[in-house]
Amino acid sequence: MTPLQLCKCLADETRLKIIMQVRQHGELCVCDLVDTLGQPQPTVSRHLSQLRACALLSVRKDAQWAYYRLHEGLPAWVKEVIDALQAPVRRQFPLKPD
Repeated sequence: MTPLQLCKCLADETRLKIIMQVRQHGELCVCDLVDTLGQPQPTVSRHLSQLRACALLSVRKDAQWAYYRLHEGLPAWVKEVIDALQAPVRRQFPLKPD
């Protein structure tokens, strides 16, 4: 992944919020994200698909549930960027607490 690819993947507000929520909680199912973001399930699923295509998220399926987490193979610099974005994103887009 290049810096440009990362910036393009995170350039959408919903995708940025998803990454921050997953980073904060470790792993979330689609229903958790739908509730937290207040967006319809098809919209959230579309953004999750894009984040998987960018290799930022991976998915674990358990029966009918799909659980998303940060991709295990992320380069250290990507994790550092995501960590650095956490506080400013939370200030700009307050999300529901744990």
